[in-house]
Amino acid sequence: MPGGGGPLLQEVPAVSSPPDLHAPVLLAASPSPTPSEPPAAPAMPTLQDAHESATNAASWIEQNWSTWLAIGLRVLLIIVIAVVLRVMVRRAITKLIDRMTRTVDAVDGTTIGGLLVNVERRRQRSQAIGSVLRSVASFLILGTAALMILSTFQINLAPLLASAGVAGVAIGFGARNLVTDFLSGVFMILEDQYGVGDSIDAGVATGEVIEVGLRVTKLRGDNGEIWYVRNGEVKRVGNLSQGWATAGVDVTVRPSEDLDRVKAVLTRVGEEMSKEEPWNEMLWGPIEVLGLDSVLLDSMVVRVSAKTMPGKALTVERELRWRVKRAFDAEGIQIVGGLPLQPPVEADPDPTAGMAAPSAFANTVSPQSAAASPIAPPTNVTK
Repeated sequence: MPGGGGPLLQEVPAVSSPPDLHAPVLLAASPSPTPSEPPAAPAMPTLQDAHESATNAASWIEQNWSTWLAIGLRVLLIIVIAVVLRVMVRRAITKLIDRMTRTVDAVDGTTIGGLLVNVERRRQRSQAIGSVLRSVASFLILGTAALMILSTFQINLAPLLASAGVAGVAIGFGARNLVTDFLSGVFMILEDQYGVGDSIDAGVATGEVIEVGLRVTKLRGDNGEIWYVRNGEVKRVGNLSQGWATAGVDVTVRPSEDLDRVKAVLTRVGEEMSKEEPWNEMLWGPIEVLGLDSVLLDSMVVRVSAKTMPGKALTVERELRWRVKRAFDAEGIQIVGGLPLQPPVEADPDPTAGMAAPSAFANTVSPQSAAASPIAPPTNVTK
């Protein structure tokens, strides 16, 4: 170093000798296992690893067991409440239906009330009403319980409810006739519009009811045919078996008859009929002579009426006509009506009816042959 007294020291880098080009080059290669060398065995879990896994599982269970227990208890509580509520509601409906079946309100007295509702009608009506109410109650209770259970598991119910709403609208639109029939049948049964044994006029068919269903009503016609009437097609119903019926008979007599005498005979016939079996049960009121219904030049019409048991008006009318005809014949009162009989018209006698047919051996110039020969038509010759 200049200006210094120490020796000058300088590091000289070491120069490596050039490699020998003729020396063999050795390449390092990874040793490959020989075929005879066995594969390495998997590492066996140690006791420490097992202890750590068990510790993790126990800690996870310890952290979540309270949530599981709460969800399980909630689901169990929902199921128990739904089952108990369903059983209680079904029993209440059954008792209500039984009470409705046993209790029959009298319409115009106990006799009419007993006649209006028979055993088969009450049985079918109670079964239909009970089935509908039990089905509706079960659907509401179990459906609500299912939705509550799904919400317990943190399941989003909005898509499910939306899908159910769309499916319900589609089904209701496609099966609207079926829904209409079902709802009409439910209201017909609940309102007791008609029942088994009633004679009704449903508009599309008339006959006696033999079965009432939620969708179809079966009617037996006057000729024995069975009509299947959909409840949705019934727009109006005329029940001929509820309340009472009216039997009316029109008696047509000559205008020269004594009205007081005619009225006395009709009153006597009605009193006699009202005292005999089985007409005293069918007649729910006295047979009344209402008076003259019409007065014509050749006849008078006297109206006779009576209140009868439902469905027995036609039978009472036939018996009353029979008795009136016999009483009038005994009293010499003539019943008239319709057009008088015309005397038969006699044709002119045929002059040749007593003459024999001409024979081939007969004389052609005889008077008989001349009478039997055809008359030639006249010929007009114009000149």
